[in-house]
Amino acid sequence: MSAPVPGPARGAAPAPDAPGTRRRPSRRLVRVVTVVTSCLAVLAAAVVVGVRTLGQEPTVTLLANWTGDDARHLRDAVIAPFERAHRVHVDYQGSSAESQVLSADVEAGTPPDVVVLTGPGELADYAGRGQLRPVEDLLPEGAFGTSWATPLHGHVYWFPLKADVKSLVWYPGGTAVPELRRAAGRPDQWCVGLGSGATSGWPGTDWVEDILLQQAGPRTYQRWARGLLPWQSKEVERAWRTWGRLVGAGHAPDVVARALKTGYQDASKLLAGHPRQCTLEHQASFVRSYRPWKDAHGAYRPSAELIPGATARNTWEVSGDLVALLHDTPQARQLIRHLASTDAQRAWNAKESGFSVSAAAQPAADPTGSWHRSLARELLDPDAAHCFDASDAMPPPVRDAFTQATIDFLADPRHLDALLADLDSISSNEELTWLPSVCDRGT
Repeated sequence: MSAPVPGPARGAAPAPDAPGTRRRPSRRLVRVVTVVTSCLAVLAAAVVVGVRTLGQEPTVTLLANWTGDDARHLRDAVIAPFERAHRVHVDYQGSSAESQVLSADVEAGTPPDVVVLTGPGELADYAGRGQLRPVEDLLPEGAFGTSWATPLHGHVYWFPLKADVKSLVWYPGGTAVPELRRAAGRPDQWCVGLGSGATSGWPGTDWVEDILLQQAGPRTYQRWARGLLPWQSKEVERAWRTWGRLVGAGHAPDVVARALKTGYQDASKLLAGHPRQCTLEHQASFVRSYRPWKDAHGAYRPSAELIPGATARNTWEVSGDLVALLHDTPQARQLIRHLASTDAQRAWNAKESGFSVSAAAQPAADPTGSWHRSLARELLDPDAAHCFDASDAMPPPVRDAFTQATIDFLADPRHLDALLADLDSISSNEELTWLPSVCDRGT
C-alpha cells in the first residue's frame, strides 16, 4: 500500500491552482448543494401532492359492465377526451358482475362516484334508499325521453349512455322469407343460450317480454312491467306458453338441454357448424357485432313477423346502459355532463354494438352499415312505441325470480302455474319500488 501524500501544514496558506486546472469544490459547498437539491425535490413532490389535494388533478371512479373491446372503446372514445379536456383522471372498473360489485361496495360504504347499469329497476331501488343523486340539472334540456330518463319522486336519477333494440330475430343474409318462417316453427333452428353466470336466464326473460309486447301491445305490457297486471293473467301465461312451443319446452328435450347448457354469448357459434346447427336467434342488436353473425352477414326481421299471434306493429322492446350519480363531487358532476354530451353520445354510434338516443346527438355519425342505420331509425322513430326491457325495469327481487323461472320453465314447463303464482307472491310486496312508466307511446 502506498504511503499517504502529506497535506499542507495547519495554518499554512493553500497552494495556488496549477495553470489550466479546475478548482475542486469544497466539501462544505458540496454539502450545501446536496441539501438544496434534496429540499427542491421534496418541495416539487409536495407541490404535486398539493395540486392533487387542491382538486386540480382529481380522480372520479366509474363502474360499468364493459370489458374487452367495449371497455377499450369506452376508454378511447369517451373517457380519454374527458380526461384531456378536464384534467380529471377516471378510475374505471369494468365487471360482468357489476350489480354484485356495486351492492358489495354500497354495503361497505365505498361505492363508486358514477355507475352505469342496465336496470332502471335496480337504480330505482338505490334511489329509494337515498343512494343516488339527482342529475336533471346536468343533462341537456330535452335530450332524453321519459322512457329513458324516467322521473322518480320528482327527480331524474339516470340517463342512457347507449341503447339497444331487442325485438329482433337475426338470420344469415340471403335467407328467403319462406325459409325463415319454416325455421321459426322448428325448435332446433333457434340459436338459444340461457347461460350468463350469476344472471343466467335473462335471455329467456327477453323472449317472454317481447312475446307479450307483440301479442298484447304496449298498454298491457306496461301494466305488467309496473306490477299492475298479475303474472297469472291470461296474457302473461300465453306469452310463456308461446315461448315454450317455439323453443321446444316439453317436446324437444335435446334442444332444451342445449339451450340450458349454452352461454348466451356462445349461442351464435352454432351458426358455424357444417351443416349449420341453427338459423334464427332472438337477441338484441349487440349480437350483430359477434363474429358468427358478421361472418354470416346477419340480417334481421322485426320479431313481430315471426312470433305466433303477434298483433302489435312498429312496437319495440329496448334496453339501455344507464348512468347514475352516487357521489355529488365536482369531478363526478363534470363526468356526468360529459357522458350526457353530444360528443360522448355520438361515440357509441360509431360502434356496431350500440346506439345513442340523445336528440342532440342525431343524426348518427358515420353509421357502420345498412342494418345499423336501419335500427337507428327504428330506435328514434317518433311514431313507434318503445318499451324498456321489463325485467330490467322491475324491482331486483322480482327480476331475479323471473330469470330463474325461465330456466325452471324450460327444464319442465309443467310447473308454469306454480312459477307464475310464486312470481305474483314476490311482486305483491308493498315495499318494492316500481317505475311509473316503461313505454313512450301506446299506453
